[in-house]
Amino acid sequence: MTHALLHHRTEGSESAPPLLLGPSLGTSYALWDKVAPELSTAHRVVRWDLPGHGGSAAGLVGAGATVGDLAGLVLRLADSLGVERFAYAGVSLGGAVGLHLALHHPERVSSLAVICSSAHFNGSKPWEERAELVRREGLAGLAESADARWFTPGFAVPRLVDDHRNADPEAYAACCDALAAFDLRDRLAEISVPTLLIAGREDPATPPAHLREIADAVPGAALVEIPGASHLAPAERPEAVLTALRTHFSGGALRGMEVRREVLGDAHVDRAQSRQTAFTARFQDFISRYAWGEIWTDPTLARRERSMITMTALVAHGHYDELAMHVRAARRNGLTPEEIGAVLLQTAVYCGVPAANSAFAVAQRVLAEEDGERA
Repeated sequence: MTHALLHHRTEGSESAPPLLLGPSLGTSYALWDKVAPELSTAHRVVRWDLPGHGGSAAGLVGAGATVGDLAGLVLRLADSLGVERFAYAGVSLGGAVGLHLALHHPERVSSLAVICSSAHFNGSKPWEERAELVRREGLAGLAESADARWFTPGFAVPRLVDDHRNADPEAYAACCDALAAFDLRDRLAEISVPTLLIAGREDPATPPAHLREIADAVPGAALVEIPGASHLAPAERPEAVLTALRTHFSGGALRGMEVRREVLGDAHVDRAQSRQTAFTARFQDFISRYAWGEIWTDPTLARRERSMITMTALVAHGHYDELAMHVRAARRNGLTPEEIGAVLLQTAVYCGVPAANSAFAVAQRVLAEEDGERA
């Protein structure tokens, strides 16, 4: 039943690695509007609404709710989508949900990013008082001060303030109950999944010291501070948040370099690196991050298939030096000489006989060199 699940939106290929995005208290999944579409180029992005927020039913939680209850709803959503293991990023309360999942369900979380959040939220009393206020007076008064609590002076996102104003008071108060009871400080060292902390340098609600506390306790965790960002960094500084998340979840240039070596071979990459200068360094980094760290790591196509497509494109554009490199890569990716010949024969039909003739000459030379090396 859809009403028993958190309201959510999915973006990206269903075959891409899943990435779940959690919101902060008072917002909907619109918090991720400037980040999720870009992340969906490499991930199957699922962003969800808290109970009583956005499109989620208020009755999914009640008074005395815990962060564990919210994490259970996230796992139920993942199960309904056939997602067994996922990367996760969350803001504030959404970040607390991520910490709970990583601690109590590490087999489900492949990687974690905690944004403008905390392992505790300054004790229970402020949240108990807020829950009582909202149950008594509703959310209109709190919504009036949302911009000041969420953003640096002069910045605003009216859609998110409207989400705050329109949230269900009882469900909002139940989420306050969850924040009041949350404190994982004494268990942070047990978290074993790769973890990134992102702090807004101007965040009064969960200042950088809160994120630093987590980074210092979680083994191997990394911390990024974003200047000019307050509590809702994905809305206020989406480019900076996107860069940090892409690097963390996709492995960035490091993972790209690993794949580049696997496909092209250490000797080729070492030669390319030895020729690198200050002038070409940014281009080499771009290749590692984008071509090898995002495109070649996408599991939608096997590396054999990518080799076939790449050789065809290189023939079509007459890039025969690059073709030689990718004929060698095709052999590393498991293509036989006969299969490479079949690909080049196909190019004779669609790219032209002269182009294919030159391509066959290049491939024949490379394959002969390989035979000589084996001998």
